[in-house]
Amino acid sequence: MDKRLDHTNALSMSVHPISADDSGETGSFAALLRRFRSARRMSQMDLALECDVSARHVSFLESGRAQPSREMVLQLASGLVLPRSARNLLLQSAGFVPAFPRSPLESDALGPFRDVLAEMIARHSPYPALLCDRHWNVRDANRTARALLAPLQGPGGAPNVVRLLTGNPQVSDLIANLPEVLDDMLGRIQLEALEAVGDPVLDDLLRSLEAACARLPHKSPSPVRRPLSPLLLNSPAGPLSFLSTIAHFGTSEDVTVRDLRLELLFPTDARTREAMAAIAAEPGD
Repeated sequence: MDKRLDHTNALSMSVHPISADDSGETGSFAALLRRFRSARRMSQMDLALECDVSARHVSFLESGRAQPSREMVLQLASGLVLPRSARNLLLQSAGFVPAFPRSPLESDALGPFRDVLAEMIARHSPYPALLCDRHWNVRDANRTARALLAPLQGPGGAPNVVRLLTGNPQVSDLIANLPEVLDDMLGRIQLEALEAVGDPVLDDLLRSLEAACARLPHKSPSPVRRPLSPLLLNSPAGPLSFLSTIAHFGTSEDVTVRDLRLELLFPTDARTREAMAAIAAEPGD
């Protein structure tokens, strides 16, 4: 793999730019503040105490009777524990420029970061590695990851992990423990949707996961939870088993970097290790 991210080989993926307002329409500051506070299940008094301001001032801000300073917007966003994209949105709704940059992944500014990503993906070979944005659109993948996703990928467009799990009838043939995988992804998206506060794309993905889980035959949960819950795949090489780890990048103020996650799959047995080595050794794309 080239030192820069190779988007031409990543499942023929087109880059999916993330816009500054992709959490929804900005709207008025008062309405947005109410929505964020309600999503956090905080009263006006709760928010006032958290931000060391009066509940009366919070009430005036939410009614539009008072206009916030830039510092107050950031203070409220901090009290609400909003992600950087939502803090930018709140600032813009109050008429201020965003505080946190959102650079395209292909920009020169993120060149050093792309080098780091490329090195991490290359070092993980021959085991699967996927780079996803905050909506779980696949932005890059190594050869073994592309091979595993290929049976589920439809024609054209960048694949989305949640859509592959919930919208492809072949998924139950590929994933041997689909109920466990869907349940794990459901819990993950629930937390991400809660943090993002009203992100319509995450909310739609959440509904898709809930519907997919509801379609599965009802099965009483085991009273004893296993310490490890691997991803079990059926393949021409036989059953494959992986454990997953997801890396987030928290040392950057850039929203694009903060929204990325790198999922690395690790084989749990010799059969899976051998199968991944065989895929990686095949002739290039």
